[in-house]
Amino acid sequence: MSVLESVLVVIVSIIAVGLYTRTPVVQRPTQLKSTYDYIIVGAGSAGSVLASRLTEDPDISVLLIEAGGTPEDIEEIIIPALVTETLHTDYDWEYYTVKQKYASKGSNGQKSYWPRGRCLGGTSVLNYMIYIRGSRHDYDGWADKGCDGWSYKEVLPYFLKSEDVRVSDLYKSEYHSRGGPLTVSTTLTSPLINTFMQGGQELGFDHIDCNGKTQEGFCYMQSTTVNGERCSTYQCVLKHVMGRSNLHVSIDSLATKILLDGKKAVGVEFIRSGRKLQIHVNQEVIISGGSVDSPKLLMLSGIGPKKHLESFGIPVVADLPVGQNLQDHLMMMMSHCINRSISVTAEKANSWYSRLLYKLMGTGYLASAGAVEGNAFFHVDERKKGKAPPDIQFHFGGASPNAKYMTNFLSNEVAEEYYQCPEEGLINNIVLLHGKSRGNITLQSTDPFLPALIDPNYLESPDDIKTFIKGIRTHQKLMNTVAFQKIGTTKQKPVSMCSDQVYDSDKYWECFIRHIAITIHHPTSTCKMGRSQDSDTVVDPQLRVKSISGLRVVDASIMPNVPSGNTNAPTIMIAEKAADMILNKKPLAKLNL
Repeated sequence: MSVLESVLVVIVSIIAVGLYTRTPVVQRPTQLKSTYDYIIVGAGSAGSVLASRLTEDPDISVLLIEAGGTPEDIEEIIIPALVTETLHTDYDWEYYTVKQKYASKGSNGQKSYWPRGRCLGGTSVLNYMIYIRGSRHDYDGWADKGCDGWSYKEVLPYFLKSEDVRVSDLYKSEYHSRGGPLTVSTTLTSPLINTFMQGGQELGFDHIDCNGKTQEGFCYMQSTTVNGERCSTYQCVLKHVMGRSNLHVSIDSLATKILLDGKKAVGVEFIRSGRKLQIHVNQEVIISGGSVDSPKLLMLSGIGPKKHLESFGIPVVADLPVGQNLQDHLMMMMSHCINRSISVTAEKANSWYSRLLYKLMGTGYLASAGAVEGNAFFHVDERKKGKAPPDIQFHFGGASPNAKYMTNFLSNEVAEEYYQCPEEGLINNIVLLHGKSRGNITLQSTDPFLPALIDPNYLESPDDIKTFIKGIRTHQKLMNTVAFQKIGTTKQKPVSMCSDQVYDSDKYWECFIRHIAITIHHPTSTCKMGRSQDSDTVVDPQLRVKSISGLRVVDASIMPNVPSGNTNAPTIMIAEKAADMILNKKPLAKLNL
């Protein structure tokens, strides 16, 4: 090591100490009260925001219960580029689906790995920090199906309420705002993002703000990062209010049952430090455990499908379709090699210069999660353009394929065969936004420490395959543009597991999809919102559980249908809107944009 490098290492160390000396977190009280106005179960993207908003009123007391711990000063969480290092840690529930009949054939045991956040901040601590709200047609579709108050013009104000946009080109946009707790930035680390944008233009797509007037087109990624660090709902929201005297946060506390008095929720039972505690409410119990654990807790408490609960001997309090209507986004990570030294590689990201740049400026390779810096949304059926949500999303990453990372989701053999480039490469993720297949969450036991059974029923509908293939054809056109051919982008190489099919035929791609497609971690809709009289709904448009008073669900599980894009921003919006509902505040004024 040269003298200059030695000096720089010392400088980096000093700066690192300064950067990671943070304000101490106010820990949970050693003694909880017996009663609170509100109890929130789950401190994820929704629960953290909800706790913050409710306790803005000093006369309201809130207990926030979280099964996991505090993600404080964890480098793998703070630094965006280390996002893959959070998998299989104490902060990950590490769920797996049941064996899939129609999909996941390239995965171990045909099961899909579902990382879910198990800490303050929930899955916003594990995700890729992508900020996408969805299409206006998503929310207008919710309203058309009986979700009064949830049209696009009614939810947009709540997206704006939470946002603090740090993208100078968007400061004057009516579709963005400053001053909210959630920082939205752009981080560009690879010149390949310019190739992506140029390729989209060659195909006739506009360059747009994907969170603006229209969603169809190509755009630079907007992400929940601040000064090069992850902006989770713990780091940017909850952490700043944990000192409030009217907010108690109980970590390492697993909720086991909603306490009911007849058909009224009166409290929550949970296990903390090996002790069973029962805390009661003056007002409401609010479940924010996410699309897996919210239905699980409801069913353990006697709220769910009658036959299913009776099969476990659970007394039925309310016969509701809890756990049904499970939806998720599947994606295919399309891998290509290139002949230019312009992608992000592990060697470049881990270099001393990269680390110094990050410590000094909060920029460079380490400030971006896998160099996923481009988005595109489009319809595979042009006749639906302007009338319905898009069918396909592209996530573009200017990083070389990483077989080691893909072994989290695929077998070693499949990952190592397909996700390898000699040196430089890129990834384009094809995301199926509105698949027709539906799955479910069910109990495997009355033991609350055992996970629920997850069956997304991926690719059961033949239409999902057809839409995916159309997405592949658009992807191929993109890779064949002048922009991508200038950098020597290779064609998709055949995979051995589909060698019995003619390469590039629809049958070949169907085989490929059923083997390679994996979750992009957006489970929703298992406590569906809608009209109270509709038999397929669990909560009404006020998010109140049907037939039960004093009980609401506030998280992604209430979505009638999964929105077009990443689900973290919509989940935060739901919490913002729910806070006003719970406090009987007048809704924010509609925005007719």
